[in-house]
Amino acid sequence: MDLNALQADVLKISDIYAAEHDIDRDRDWALLKLQEELGELTAEHLRLTGRARGTPDAQALGDEAADVLGMLLIYCARSGVDLERAMQRKWLKWLEPRPAP
Repeated sequence: MDLNALQADVLKISDIYAAEHDIDRDRDWALLKLQEELGELTAEHLRLTGRARGTPDAQALGDEAADVLGMLLIYCARSGVDLERAMQRKWLKWLEPRPAP
């Protein structure tokens, strides 16, 4: 999956959502929505691990994880974060060969 293409698709969907619900999606909104979605992911995790009321639902857990990723992509776009470059710099560099000591 190409992260930049995924982000572009998520932003198109977010445009549709914003037009239908008359929402201004600035970066503050995106960060608050990211936090909301993380809370919903946490609630599903608690249900699945028997620490909250409700019916455990593994599909709902995946859906909430997708919402978190979607909102993170929107937040990064609104904040000018190149997430692909940041992932390379912060995480993926550890997969590169290291020079011998």
